[in-house]
Amino acid sequence: MEKWFVFSWDALFAICLTALGIYITVIVMTRICGKRSFSKMSSFDFAMTVAVGSILATTILSKTVSLTDGIIGIVAVYLLQMGAALARRNDTIKDLMDNKPLLLMDGETILEENLKKGRVAKSDLRAKLREANVTELSEVKAVIFETTGDISVLYKQHDRPIEDFMLEDVMRS
Repeated sequence: MEKWFVFSWDALFAICLTALGIYITVIVMTRICGKRSFSKMSSFDFAMTVAVGSILATTILSKTVSLTDGIIGIVAVYLLQMGAALARRNDTIKDLMDNKPLLLMDGETILEENLKKGRVAKSDLRAKLREANVTELSEVKAVIFETTGDISVLYKQHDRPIEDFMLEDVMRS
């Protein structure tokens, strides 16, 4: 426990140098691979963000992981992300890799079975509706549990229907 409070100029220099090196690597790889690297469009994108953060922190603070190891890890994760993005262009692979959005409410009707499928509690649904400034269920046209874990609320406006394109890949039951 006494090692928690030990200060070393060498350690400080190593941490700063490693942080700079791994930070530059992340910036360069993000510029090469694009903004998708840190998007939250799919569960794979989320996993990418978590993996990069973990590698970054471990490389900076762990004495057992060298800067070179961290750079190789970061590059490998970015290449895997790019490979997954390319593979997802194939519909069969995309269907295997991606979750499908799930309809939780159809108008004012709460779809209980879909709440169970998505493991969403009614209290979670209520919280998301309040977050979306819904004051009456009659305002809701649809509530969708997105592939990212976000919940989208589509409102009724002027009795216009939702275009089919907006619900094309949404599981209804």
